[in-house]
Amino acid sequence: MTELLILILVAYLIGSLSFAVITSRLFGLPDPRSYGSGNPGATNVLRSGRKAAAALTLMGDALKGVVAVLLAHWATARWGLPVYAPALAGLAVFLGHLYPVFFGFKGGKGVATALGLLLALNFHLGLACAVTWLVVFAITRVSSLSALVAAGLAPVYLAALGGSLAEILAILGVAVLIFWRHRSNIQRMLRGEEAMFRSKGKT
Repeated sequence: MTELLILILVAYLIGSLSFAVITSRLFGLPDPRSYGSGNPGATNVLRSGRKAAAALTLMGDALKGVVAVLLAHWATARWGLPVYAPALAGLAVFLGHLYPVFFGFKGGKGVATALGLLLALNFHLGLACAVTWLVVFAITRVSSLSALVAAGLAPVYLAALGGSLAEILAILGVAVLIFWRHRSNIQRMLRGEEAMFRSKGKT
Protein backbone atom coordinates (compact mmCIF):
# COMPACT_ATOMS: atom_id res chain seq x y z
CA MET A 1 0.00 0.00 0.00
CA THR A 2 2.86 2.39 0.81
CA GLU A 3 4.43 1.80 -2.61
CA LEU A 4 1.08 2.46 -4.32
CA LEU A 5 0.65 5.75 -2.44
CA ILE A 6 4.20 6.79 -3.38
CA LEU A 7 3.47 5.97 -7.02
CA ILE A 8 0.28 8.04 -6.99
CA LEU A 9 2.10 10.98 -5.40
CA VAL A 10 4.93 10.84 -7.93
CA ALA A 11 2.43 10.66 -10.80
CA TYR A 12 0.60 13.70 -9.42
CA LEU A 13 3.86 15.66 -9.17
CA ILE A 14 4.76 14.73 -12.75
CA GLY A 15 1.36 16.01 -13.82
CA SER A 16 1.94 19.24 -11.91
CA LEU A 17 4.69 20.22 -14.37
CA SER A 18 2.75 22.75 -16.44
CA PHE A 19 4.53 22.78 -19.79
CA ALA A 20 2.51 25.75 -20.99
CA VAL A 21 4.00 27.88 -18.23
CA ILE A 22 7.46 26.32 -18.42
CA THR A 23 7.66 26.63 -22.21
CA SER A 24 6.38 30.21 -22.15
CA ARG A 25 9.12 31.15 -19.72
CA LEU A 26 11.75 29.46 -21.89
CA PHE A 27 10.53 31.41 -24.94
CA GLY A 28 10.21 34.67 -23.03
CA LEU A 29 6.44 34.75 -23.53
CA PRO A 30 3.77 36.03 -21.14
CA ASP A 31 2.28 33.60 -18.65
CA PRO A 32 -0.48 31.78 -20.60
CA ARG A 33 -2.77 32.19 -17.60
CA SER A 34 -2.68 35.95 -18.12
CA TYR A 35 -4.13 36.25 -21.64
CA GLY A 36 -6.57 34.67 -24.07
CA SER A 37 -8.68 32.01 -22.40
CA GLY A 38 -6.37 32.00 -19.38
CA ASN A 39 -5.98 28.26 -19.87
CA PRO A 40 -2.37 27.00 -19.58
CA GLY A 41 -2.48 24.71 -22.58
CA ALA A 42 -1.10 24.43 -26.10
CA THR A 43 -4.07 26.19 -27.72
CA ASN A 44 -3.67 29.28 -25.58
CA VAL A 45 0.12 29.30 -26.02
CA LEU A 46 -0.53 29.26 -29.77
CA ARG A 47 -2.29 32.62 -29.36
CA SER A 48 1.13 34.08 -28.56
CA GLY A 49 2.05 33.49 -32.21
CA ARG A 50 4.86 31.08 -31.37
CA LYS A 51 3.97 27.77 -32.99
CA ALA A 52 7.14 26.11 -31.70
CA ALA A 53 6.19 26.97 -28.13
CA ALA A 54 2.68 25.59 -28.63
CA ALA A 55 4.03 22.37 -30.18
CA LEU A 56 6.49 21.90 -27.31
CA THR A 57 3.67 22.45 -24.82
CA LEU A 58 1.51 19.86 -26.55
CA MET A 59 4.30 17.29 -26.63
CA GLY A 60 5.30 17.94 -23.03
CA ASP A 61 1.77 17.63 -21.70
CA ALA A 62 1.21 14.37 -23.58
CA LEU A 63 4.61 12.98 -22.62
CA LYS A 64 4.06 13.42 -18.90
CA GLY A 65 0.96 11.24 -19.17
CA VAL A 66 3.03 8.60 -20.95
CA VAL A 67 5.89 8.79 -18.43
CA ALA A 68 3.65 8.52 -15.37
CA VAL A 69 1.80 5.45 -16.65
CA LEU A 70 4.93 3.71 -17.95
CA LEU A 71 6.54 4.32 -14.56
CA ALA A 72 3.48 2.74 -12.98
CA HIS A 73 3.75 -0.30 -15.26
CA TRP A 74 7.38 -0.70 -14.16
CA ALA A 75 6.51 -0.23 -10.48
CA THR A 76 3.64 -2.72 -10.74
CA ALA A 77 5.98 -5.40 -12.03
CA ARG A 78 8.79 -4.48 -9.64
CA TRP A 79 6.77 -4.07 -6.43
CA GLY A 80 3.88 -6.42 -7.15
CA LEU A 81 1.28 -3.64 -7.13
CA PRO A 82 -2.35 -4.23 -8.13
CA VAL A 83 -2.93 -4.47 -11.88
CA TYR A 84 -5.00 -1.28 -11.74
CA ALA A 85 -2.06 0.77 -10.39
CA PRO A 86 -1.20 2.22 -13.84
CA ALA A 87 -4.79 3.41 -14.23
CA LEU A 88 -4.65 5.10 -10.82
CA ALA A 89 -1.33 6.69 -11.80
CA GLY A 90 -3.01 7.93 -14.98
CA LEU A 91 -5.78 9.54 -12.96
CA ALA A 92 -3.19 11.06 -10.60
CA VAL A 93 -1.06 12.57 -13.39
CA PHE A 94 -4.23 13.96 -14.92
CA LEU A 95 -5.25 15.56 -11.62
CA GLY A 96 -1.77 17.01 -11.37
CA HIS A 97 -2.18 18.64 -14.78
CA LEU A 98 -5.56 20.08 -13.85
CA TYR A 99 -4.53 21.21 -10.36
CA PRO A 100 -0.72 21.60 -10.37
CA VAL A 101 0.78 22.11 -6.94
CA PHE A 102 3.74 24.00 -8.47
CA PHE A 103 1.54 26.58 -10.22
CA GLY A 104 -1.12 27.59 -7.75
CA PHE A 105 -3.42 24.67 -8.65
CA LYS A 106 -4.38 26.45 -11.90
CA GLY A 107 -3.90 23.95 -14.71
CA GLY A 108 -5.15 23.18 -18.18
CA LYS A 109 -8.06 21.16 -19.52
CA GLY A 110 -6.00 18.01 -19.86
CA VAL A 111 -6.77 16.68 -23.34
CA ALA A 112 -3.12 16.13 -24.36
CA THR A 113 -2.22 14.59 -21.01
CA ALA A 114 -5.28 12.33 -21.21
CA LEU A 115 -4.24 11.09 -24.65
CA GLY A 116 -0.72 10.38 -23.41
CA LEU A 117 -1.87 8.38 -20.41
CA LEU A 118 -4.42 6.43 -22.47
CA LEU A 119 -1.80 5.45 -25.05
CA ALA A 120 0.55 4.28 -22.31
CA LEU A 121 -2.18 2.47 -20.40
CA ASN A 122 -3.45 0.58 -23.45
CA PHE A 123 -2.21 1.52 -26.90
CA HIS A 124 -5.40 0.33 -28.59
CA LEU A 125 -7.46 2.42 -26.16
CA GLY A 126 -5.42 5.54 -26.89
CA LEU A 127 -5.54 4.88 -30.62
CA ALA A 128 -9.33 4.45 -30.55
CA CYS A 129 -9.72 7.75 -28.70
CA ALA A 130 -7.35 9.54 -31.09
CA VAL A 131 -9.24 8.23 -34.12
CA THR A 132 -12.53 9.25 -32.51
CA TRP A 133 -11.20 12.78 -31.99
CA LEU A 134 -10.04 12.98 -35.60
CA VAL A 135 -13.34 11.70 -37.03
CA VAL A 136 -15.50 14.05 -34.96
CA PHE A 137 -13.19 16.97 -35.73
CA ALA A 138 -13.25 16.21 -39.46
CA ILE A 139 -17.05 16.35 -39.36
CA THR A 140 -17.65 19.25 -36.97
CA ARG A 141 -14.38 21.24 -36.99
CA VAL A 142 -14.96 21.82 -33.26
CA SER A 143 -11.97 20.77 -31.15
CA SER A 144 -13.76 20.83 -27.80
CA LEU A 145 -16.61 18.64 -29.04
CA SER A 146 -14.10 16.17 -30.47
CA ALA A 147 -12.36 15.95 -27.10
CA LEU A 148 -15.63 15.47 -25.23
CA VAL A 149 -16.84 12.67 -27.52
CA ALA A 150 -13.47 10.89 -27.29
CA ALA A 151 -13.41 11.27 -23.50
CA GLY A 152 -16.96 10.03 -23.14
CA LEU A 153 -16.21 6.91 -25.18
CA ALA A 154 -12.89 6.13 -23.46
CA PRO A 155 -14.44 4.08 -20.60
CA VAL A 156 -16.63 2.26 -23.13
CA TYR A 157 -13.62 1.40 -25.27
CA LEU A 158 -11.70 0.19 -22.22
CA ALA A 159 -14.59 -2.04 -21.17
CA ALA A 160 -14.70 -3.51 -24.68
CA LEU A 161 -10.96 -4.15 -24.47
CA GLY A 162 -11.40 -6.13 -21.27
CA GLY A 163 -10.32 -3.54 -18.72
CA SER A 164 -10.99 -4.26 -15.06
CA LEU A 165 -13.72 -2.43 -13.13
CA ALA A 166 -11.08 -0.40 -11.24
CA GLU A 167 -9.39 0.62 -14.49
CA ILE A 168 -12.71 1.58 -16.08
CA LEU A 169 -13.66 3.66 -13.04
CA ALA A 170 -10.29 5.46 -13.12
CA ILE A 171 -10.70 6.35 -16.80
CA LEU A 172 -14.33 7.31 -16.15
CA GLY A 173 -12.92 9.74 -13.57
CA VAL A 174 -10.65 11.23 -16.23
CA ALA A 175 -13.62 11.57 -18.60
CA VAL A 176 -15.80 13.26 -15.96
CA LEU A 177 -13.01 15.74 -15.18
CA ILE A 178 -12.59 16.55 -18.88
CA PHE A 179 -16.31 17.33 -19.10
CA TRP A 180 -16.06 19.46 -15.95
CA ARG A 181 -13.11 21.43 -17.29
CA HIS A 182 -14.95 21.96 -20.59
CA ARG A 183 -18.18 23.17 -18.99
CA SER A 184 -17.78 26.65 -20.47
CA ASN A 185 -17.24 25.11 -23.92
CA ILE A 186 -20.39 23.01 -23.42
CA GLN A 187 -22.37 26.13 -22.56
CA ARG A 188 -21.10 27.88 -25.69
CA MET A 189 -21.97 24.83 -27.80
CA LEU A 190 -25.50 24.85 -26.42
CA ARG A 191 -25.76 28.51 -27.42
CA GLY A 192 -24.23 27.81 -30.82
CA GLU A 193 -21.27 30.05 -30.04
CA GLU A 194 -18.38 27.58 -29.80
CA ALA A 195 -15.52 28.41 -32.14
CA MET A 196 -14.93 26.23 -35.20
CA PHE A 197 -11.57 25.68 -36.81
CA ARG A 198 -11.34 27.17 -40.30
CA SER A 199 -8.41 26.83 -42.68
CA LYS A 200 -6.85 29.98 -44.01
CA GLY A 201 -8.70 31.39 -46.97
CA LYS A 202 -12.08 30.08 -45.79
CA THR A 203 -14.83 32.32 -44.42
